[in-house]
Amino acid sequence: MKTALFLILFVEAIFSSTLHLAISSNPSRINPILATDSASGEISSWIFNALVKYDKDGNVVPELAKNYYFTDNTTLIFNLRKNVKWSDAKPFNAKDVLFTYKLITSKKVFTPYADDFKDVKSIKVLNDYQIEIKYKQPYFKAVEIWMMGLLPEHLWKNEKNPMTSKLNFKPIGTGPYILKGFEVSKDIRLYANKHYFLHKPNIDKIVYSFMPDPSTQFLMLKSHKLDVGSITPLQYERQIDESFKKFYNIYEMPSHGYTYMGFNLKNKKFKDIKVREALSLAIDRQELSDILFFGHAKPCRGPFMPGTFAYNDKVKIPKVNLKKAKKLLKEAGYDKIHPLEFTLTTNSNNSTRVYAAQILQYQFAKIGVKMKIRTLEWQAFLNTVIAPRKYEAILLGWGLGLMPDAYSIWHSDSDKPGGFNFVHYHNTQVDTLITMAEKAIDKKTLSKLYKRIFKLIVQDKPYLFLYIPNAITVVNKKIKNVSPSIVGVMHNEVDWIKP
Repeated sequence: MKTALFLILFVEAIFSSTLHLAISSNPSRINPILATDSASGEISSWIFNALVKYDKDGNVVPELAKNYYFTDNTTLIFNLRKNVKWSDAKPFNAKDVLFTYKLITSKKVFTPYADDFKDVKSIKVLNDYQIEIKYKQPYFKAVEIWMMGLLPEHLWKNEKNPMTSKLNFKPIGTGPYILKGFEVSKDIRLYANKHYFLHKPNIDKIVYSFMPDPSTQFLMLKSHKLDVGSITPLQYERQIDESFKKFYNIYEMPSHGYTYMGFNLKNKKFKDIKVREALSLAIDRQELSDILFFGHAKPCRGPFMPGTFAYNDKVKIPKVNLKKAKKLLKEAGYDKIHPLEFTLTTNSNNSTRVYAAQILQYQFAKIGVKMKIRTLEWQAFLNTVIAPRKYEAILLGWGLGLMPDAYSIWHSDSDKPGGFNFVHYHNTQVDTLITMAEKAIDKKTLSKLYKRIFKLIVQDKPYLFLYIPNAITVVNKKIKNVSPSIVGVMHNEVDWIKP
């Protein structure tokens, strides 16, 4: 008996494979409708599926849905796959979709994702594998909002407080991997889901090593102990050798995000657009990008990403004009005797942002501005600065999806507790255009509206848009079937083979 057991374990050890990754922070809740931080989102993405997803080319394709279609401009039908099971082997069906919608829009949970569903009029289960969604009006994201991961009704329906539920750390999903347990600040282990509807992933296990220090992650990559990871431009240019290049394939592409300096528009200093304009004219964005990224970044023009329908390439990057900047400051009441002074706050665990703040400090000094820098650990930054809106200026970044949505960040309605409009930006024209865009189904009309929104936001300068870094990803060369794309390299991990 013992011999047989030994042989089974020996065979499993030979034929099983493990993908080694790193994670820098603890997930707050492993629940797709509550995952607002990157760690929670990344772990949740392995465990949960949505009705639709993006393919490698950025097209919307069915996932848990078999197909979908519109019967008119406001009615959407999803036909669901019939071979899907939750990881506890219970069948997935239309009731789970309805339940997830009801939960995300209920008063039991606090999540910014609820705003995506504000135009849903009703949801009706037609049968176990068909669901009808009616919208109050034509909605430009009618399909895309169903990229939200779904929850199992049979487990969640009796939870009185979803925000504190144990299920947030013992998730049951339909995705390719299963999480059997979770401990704070410990490694996270995911196991292949034998019930996964496409096929059991070829790689049996994913291990995320907890490494809050980016330099430790880099050392692990250099010692070939991680299979996939990100490296900085400095590391790429100066700190890797031939051994590193022989072990890893290196993929570089523009990231889906930008870094910005945001103003508290309720602060007296920054209510005056002349002050915001002066600071913008003092920033050499190309210099900032070159120093920080060694050419692996480009200056950012505005709030929506290049390559999307919302990007307005007619809006130019501001040119440095120190003379005009000083003139504007003087008109706003600031001079050598009474200089503009303020504090810029950012998170300490992002060294690139700290260096960016130091460069901005140097550039602003050229026009007589005295800027102090304050850094805080990420959770402290969120809890004591962002949530209560206690700051003068902040240095932060946004990661964006392929479908831009101006509402959550730029509409005045999002200036509320828990909302993403934490700079207090209000512009009635922008609000109107956002509302018009939400009803636009025609992509040409949608593009025109968003380009106008883009231009108006840049003119108002609630943010000073700084740079878009490139994402540099390295992958163990032994891994087969890696296919880099606009959505990254991990989109088809279930098909990866690691010998």
